Amino acid sequence: MKQPVASPPAALSPGLRRFLYGTAATTGAAILIVEILGAKMLSPYVGTSHFVWTAQIAVTLISLAAGYQFGGWLVDRSQNLRRLYTCILLAGVYLCFTVPFTAKVAFWCLQFPLAVGSLLASLFLFFVPLTLLATVGPFVIRVITSAVAGVGGNVGRLSAISTLGSVLGTVLIGYVLIPFLPNSMTMFITAGILMALALVYFAGWRQPGDSLGGPVVVLALGVLAGWAGVRKDARPPTDYMQEVARRNSNFGLMQVLENFDGSRRFYLNDYLTQNTYDPEAKQSVSLFTYGLHGLAGVYTAQIKDVLCIGMGVGIVPMQFAHEGAQVDVVEINGAVVELARAHFDLQPEKLNLTIGDGRQFVNAATKQYDAVILDAFLGDSSPSHLMTQEAFAAMRRVLRPEGVLVINSFGEFDAGKDYFAASLHKTLKAVFGSVRIHASGNGNVFYVASPAPELKQHRTMNFDAMHATVREQAREALAGIRDTNPQSGIVLTDDFNPVEFYDARNREQFRRQLAFSMRPR
Repeated sequence: MKQPVASPPAALSPGLRRFLYGTAATTGAAILIVEILGAKMLSPYVGTSHFVWTAQIAVTLISLAAGYQFGGWLVDRSQNLRRLYTCILLAGVYLCFTVPFTAKVAFWCLQFPLAVGSLLASLFLFFVPLTLLATVGPFVIRVITSAVAGVGGNVGRLSAISTLGSVLGTVLIGYVLIPFLPNSMTMFITAGILMALALVYFAGWRQPGDSLGGPVVVLALGVLAGWAGVRKDARPPTDYMQEVARRNSNFGLMQVLENFDGSRRFYLNDYLTQNTYDPEAKQSVSLFTYGLHGLAGVYTAQIKDVLCIGMGVGIVPMQFAHEGAQVDVVEINGAVVELARAHFDLQPEKLNLTIGDGRQFVNAATKQYDAVILDAFLGDSSPSHLMTQEAFAAMRRVLRPEGVLVINSFGEFDAGKDYFAASLHKTLKAVFGSVRIHASGNGNVFYVASPAPELKQHRTMNFDAMHATVREQAREALAGIRDTNPQSGIVLTDDFNPVEFYDARNREQFRRQLAFSMRPR
């Protein structure tokens, strides 16, 4: 059987050669943007655990391998650059379609375990476009190489240009695009640049007989799909609330939603409700705010100095500040400050606010506190580096001898589901003199720990000062003292903290409930 004969390469003009190098840089940037942005677009549905990033990185690498193979196969059969730019055009169109279909694919994948579901979602959404973009490397190398003697320099030059493009894409997505543009718009713009790149080639280096009609129609189809997705993403996730604020950030999409009658205001991060507020009463309607503030007051004789690790929308720190305490707050997401000021009555001038990582702040702190409040959440769970023996040792160091650490968390206590609750309890007991768990029965679990050998209740909670809708839950939380089975958990350390793996089923269930609760009807 005869092998297909590759068509002879046409002489490359200086302009076309520069355009090919620009193509390598642009597609290199696009690959990194899609890799990072893809995980961000999926995070509202499947979270940000190591399963999700493992799936996204694995799909990217598989796509690169497949694309390199396909690109080499394609160019060996014909060095017609129209083939290459058709691949780039199709990649851009496919990415346009990911904008309106990400939610549908993600919700379908929620039926599977997290590790499987996140992998399937990444495959469906990003394998094809990343594979098509990866064809650029081998295709361009073959086209610009006219003699074996120059192949090394061409490979090195093109690899360097593509890698520099990837660096540019990484910087753009991390420092410019994610903080200031919605994820859907960023994906749409990325796809648009790829489609425009292909169209420039088709128009600028068109051969006799080549038609622009087909590429233009395909591009228009992609633009319509992508724009429809952007418009859809801009609408509130429910039909019974109005969106009053929206801003993207390095730590997810922030939204403020409000009932049409103005009776409730909700703060959402990546579509997950983080706090609920009564604007008229100027009070939280979420139990955890009263649990954190109230339990600190119950177990501490006096509170003059407080450290809050994680600000949220500032309700708990402001409660302490209104009572005359000196409140230091460390919050990793600086973008939330103005949003909280505008919609949740935050007064940052009454707090000593630091924008940064809580672990870093505690490690460097020299001040002593009566209470440390740990309420740092990324979606549906606390960052693992704040839940280790070493992290708690640093928090104990900044506590006064009779001070308390109060943690807002979630946990299950049934056998077989209690790995995280038991491990967190066991880790705290390895560091502190006394530890107590309060659970309301509705999902909120509060851990109270102190360097003192015994936790003493100095007063009860001021239930009358709480919002009427949460008073009964607060009473249940104060009375609901729980224990864990030490055999069900381990002491979590910086070196070994496998909570995301062993607690995956509980977190999957919790995230699935939250995601479906905000699913458009």
